Amino acid sequence: MIFSVIGAGSWGTSLAEILAENNFDVTLYARSEQVCDEINNNHSNNKYFPFEIDLDKKVKATSNLNQAVSQADAIVLSVPSAQYRNVLTEIVKYLQHKVIIVSTAKGFDPETSERLSEVIKEIVPKEKIKASMSLIGPSHAEEVIQKLFTCVSVVGSDEKQLKIIQQAFSNNYFRVYTNTDEVGAEYAAALKNVIAIASGIMTGLGYGVNTRAALITRGLAEMTRFGMAMGGKMETYLGLSGLGDLMVTCTSKFSRNFQAGLKIGHDDSAQDFLIHNNKTVEGVKTARVMHDKALQAHIEMPITDAVYAVLFLDEKPSNVAKTLINRALKPEF
Repeated sequence: MIFSVIGAGSWGTSLAEILAENNFDVTLYARSEQVCDEINNNHSNNKYFPFEIDLDKKVKATSNLNQAVSQADAIVLSVPSAQYRNVLTEIVKYLQHKVIIVSTAKGFDPETSERLSEVIKEIVPKEKIKASMSLIGPSHAEEVIQKLFTCVSVVGSDEKQLKIIQQAFSNNYFRVYTNTDEVGAEYAAALKNVIAIASGIMTGLGYGVNTRAALITRGLAEMTRFGMAMGGKMETYLGLSGLGDLMVTCTSKFSRNFQAGLKIGHDDSAQDFLIHNNKTVEGVKTARVMHDKALQAHIEMPITDAVYAVLFLDEKPSNVAKTLINRALKPEF
């Protein structure tokens, strides 16, 4: 089985390394010739891993998209959600036969607010796609590349193809479970980034671990309420795509969403972050999408609304936090 990984960032590189270690033929696509040369000649990727790593020599990088995808049996998309539409449009030109597409981003299409699986099915013709699925869960690349034990889920509707990808990626430090709740898992993976920004904001404002525990718990309740209303399953929100991913994203030093919130909380303002940030922080755009979707569906989303107010209404985080804390009392369930 031949794999192509599109995107040589930290996650794409880590996934390519897993596949190579599992003895698959894998090509890693990067736009930068410099990154390709480093991977091919030095077996490293210092732009994304400033510590020492030694990539498997079977990981081959190229900046030629045709070369990367034309012979592939499975294509792993490891680019930001905002790039999916353009990248898929280019990939389709070079597909020679039906492929499995594995999505790894966590967000929505910025133009249509569609889930990423919907974007894939919209752009890739039926005659060129065997199955599409998402590989998601609590998995920071910085730990995976060091072979620290990690569990994730591969989520999609075709159980036979899910098992193929499950087997392909699983090894003694990377364990993959299957899940057929595509809707629930995609909303969970996206929404947890918004909750993580809130977690960072509260930490930056000086609140403690009690507050963070409360925020994560109520954030999970918010995610579950929305996801189930959209057709997702309760079990998904108690699993790796839900609780697992939420916990790591709300607490880890590697989490861009948590770090973004931390900066905003320290400043007690989102303005400087929004002006100077040049990293992909999926939760920012997701906060707007989820705020709008919740309004349309009449679903109560107080944490999401609070993050939206800080990011897009220029409200002061400390004031929003006090308002959130002092909401009217209610039963927990």
